[in-house]
Amino acid sequence: MRRRDFLTLIGGVAVSCPIAAHAQPPPMRVIGYLSARSPEDTANLLAEFWSGLAQNGSIEGQNVAIEYRGARGQYDRLSSMAAELVVRPVSVLTTTGGEPAAFAASAATSSIPLVFTIGADPVKEGLVASFSRPGGNATGITLLTHLLEPKRFGLLRELVPPKSRIAVLANPKFSAAAQILSDVRAAANATDLQIQVLQASADGDLDAAFEAISRGHFAALATTADPFFDTRREKITALAARCAVPVMYHAREYVLAGGLMSYGTDFSEAYRQNGIYTGRVLKGEEPRELANHAGHKVPNGGQLENRQNSWDQTVRQSALARRRGDRMT
Repeated sequence: MRRRDFLTLIGGVAVSCPIAAHAQPPPMRVIGYLSARSPEDTANLLAEFWSGLAQNGSIEGQNVAIEYRGARGQYDRLSSMAAELVVRPVSVLTTTGGEPAAFAASAATSSIPLVFTIGADPVKEGLVASFSRPGGNATGITLLTHLLEPKRFGLLRELVPPKSRIAVLANPKFSAAAQILSDVRAAANATDLQIQVLQASADGDLDAAFEAISRGHFAALATTADPFFDTRREKITALAARCAVPVMYHAREYVLAGGLMSYGTDFSEAYRQNGIYTGRVLKGEEPRELANHAGHKVPNGGQLENRQNSWDQTVRQSALARRRGDRMT
């Protein structure tokens, strides 16, 4: 090959390479976001997740895409949703809304990194090997929400008359329901209170449960922590108001929706921390080397005391309705 031809050839290569590079930008990485709830009913919490992502330079629509899937409390939909995201494929799976979403994602893949947010102990649930060294492909944020059920019941004990009957609302389809109810029964056995468990896993069940509450002469109601209830919190608080029954909820979201009182962990911080961990995984850190984060900030007594007048008013309304024989309409 003559020198002039050679120079012409490499000159063409030098010009064509930048054009090819410009025409084929690197593909945007994808986060698979799987929730037992839904993006719509957790808009404020999603904002915290995005904030956490941004701390590690990941911005949706700029350098990362997010595929959302939400079961709205219908846990049997989660397995197929997780499978969809794995096939997509995604760079990392993020789950919120408790154990059901985490279990579905864990069952769907053992290779794609998984960052979960749950309310139970991830070691006992088999999601990680230990808090400090998770091992495998998963790590996450643990709210330990379920450990607070006896505490919530104890607060009720201080607010109702002795020997009162308390209704407890639980979802039998929630994986942690059996353990939660066992803890609540143990707390009740240590007092003079009586409990009656009312089960609900569908909208019609909620209507039936509150109809039973309106007829049952209960001093108060305790709702157990459950993603299905979270997605129906506006319906639940409205039904409780119609019954004029005092209710202890497990999350502040219920109070913002018109509920009376809550005692629980800080969901906002958990979602933000999930975003931080997801961003760190996208930057190359391995889940097995990220210690499981235990976040369990709870409101102080002052916040509960601030709602005492409302509680007393609702208790009086409930007692008056029982004397009159009123029922929910």
